[in-house]
Amino acid sequence: MVSGTNASDLIRSAPTNRKLVAVAYADMVGYSRLIGLDDSGTLERLRLLRSNLIDPTINEHGGRIVQTGGDSLLIVFDSIDGAVRCAVKVQQSVPSHDDGQSPDLAIRFRIGINIGDTIAEGTDLHGDAVNVAVRLQAECPPGGVCVTRAVRDHVRDRLGLDFHALGPIRLKNIARPVEAFVLHPNGNTGTPNSVERSSPDEATDNSSLSGKPSIAVLAFTNMSDDRDQEFFSDGIADDIITELSRSRSLFVIARNSSFTYKGRAIDVKQVARELDVRYVVEGSVRRSGSRVRVTAQLVDAETGNHIWAERYNRDVHEVFAVQDEISTAVANAVLPAISGAERQRSLRKQPENLGAWEAYQRGLWHMGKFTASDNVTAQQFFDRAIALDPTFSAAHAAYAQSILMQSVSHGTMPRDEAARLAMDRARAAIEIDPNDADAQAIMAFALWTSGDFAEAWKRAAVALAHNPNSPWANGIKGALLIFGGQSKEGRDVVLATLQLSPHDPRDAHLRSQIAVSYYFERDYVATVAAARNAIAHHPEHPLAYRWLAAALGQLGRTAEASDALRTAMDMSLRSFEAYVRSCPPSFRPQDHEHMLVGLRKAGWQG
Repeated sequence: MVSGTNASDLIRSAPTNRKLVAVAYADMVGYSRLIGLDDSGTLERLRLLRSNLIDPTINEHGGRIVQTGGDSLLIVFDSIDGAVRCAVKVQQSVPSHDDGQSPDLAIRFRIGINIGDTIAEGTDLHGDAVNVAVRLQAECPPGGVCVTRAVRDHVRDRLGLDFHALGPIRLKNIARPVEAFVLHPNGNTGTPNSVERSSPDEATDNSSLSGKPSIAVLAFTNMSDDRDQEFFSDGIADDIITELSRSRSLFVIARNSSFTYKGRAIDVKQVARELDVRYVVEGSVRRSGSRVRVTAQLVDAETGNHIWAERYNRDVHEVFAVQDEISTAVANAVLPAISGAERQRSLRKQPENLGAWEAYQRGLWHMGKFTASDNVTAQQFFDRAIALDPTFSAAHAAYAQSILMQSVSHGTMPRDEAARLAMDRARAAIEIDPNDADAQAIMAFALWTSGDFAEAWKRAAVALAHNPNSPWANGIKGALLIFGGQSKEGRDVVLATLQLSPHDPRDAHLRSQIAVSYYFERDYVATVAAARNAIAHHPEHPLAYRWLAAALGQLGRTAEASDALRTAMDMSLRSFEAYVRSCPPSFRPQDHEHMLVGLRKAGWQG
């Protein structure tokens, strides 16, 4: 790597070594993971990128490398235009210079740009301008460029670039919020989740840059006689925005934009056009004495149709607790409703016309069919999504989940192989987006499948720290508790997860886990009831039949047990055999033997 020097040359005419410059900080995405996979190959590709593209482009635009860190570069420019032009050219050109790589091996960069005073000290460069550029880079999607308002305002009209506002964001160790903007030279899907449109003129189309669904939460209408209750209705909408912004699968318009319609008679379709969104959440709050009624509805802005609506009636003993409860409930109902609508949207397109987001949604639809052949088809769609956008973390995570299903649900891949391959895919997703709670939870699932309970718990804790309301994270926590000998505690978590996400794609697994928890407690009557409930909701899913057969066998109801056993084996013999012929690493040996006793009583000859 070229070592940076001569920072003082930039400012030698100033006795205080201080000068106003444009600062760019570039960092390689997933450097440690790529080095771990192929250290010599990665370093050689990085060297070629530096020598053939990055360094010549920096020189071409008047930049000078001040510091290098193996996977990072600190560069200064006398011209803001030069800094931005250089960053755009590099980001646009890296994919073609690093072609021929599988998506999980592709080299990509994040770049942050700021302008301000810097102080040179030897080969080091100091100042807030540098610190902000470094922190801003961390907020950037892979392949993107994040800039401050000063940079955006300077180049906006001259360079004809399409910046999208992130609003004021708090950066680590930076005293004041920084108003930031993101530029996508390659149209990546990895945009930060809360997007603010600066004006209606900046709207393009309601696919929000990449095909991901976009949503605006409007200020809820205060229907109470007391106008002082406005804080409560505003708080509900504000908290819904916060909760939805935790999802990596949505673009959520920031409050500063969506609340501009407060107090006005609005047409949802017009609002959607102005904010460039596909979905709108609107609602009202009516409070009388100690009672409050909140109504909320999710509207498809293109058709005007209501996708979901609900009414919440509560006693208000603690205002903020009720506000938190309702906003969380609304957000957790809206997310699966949008997911369902997006999958139906993707089904209306021919496969060859699907974008990355649509291919991902089509893959989720097939994976949710719970058949081995659909799972293979799902992987083909996930592959397409990743090929279209290698930085699409959710597609990598979904592929990891589908690999685990090959073993856990379909028995078409050995457990150890599935766990290893799934961890590789989940690791790729986490390298792209470390804050993706679902990717962290899927990694926990893979670790649990391999029998590494301790590491699985650590990953589950990370997932819950990123999003305490993630159904994936809570679901894996419940499973770890149940299969770790804490059935009651695990069941409580799973039941709470079902309340959090009543229409979750993993609903079949969650309901089956409830049956498992009762079986491990030797409450076979409750096991039968829970298994039949799971089957009533998901008759195509084989897991519940296995536990139903074991519980009925324990109760001596042999005819019913035999029927359930036959169904479990007919639906997925490979999966059944994989679970009974040897103890899976995810089971405690005593729990596995307990299951086998019930199955033998049901008529299994093993």
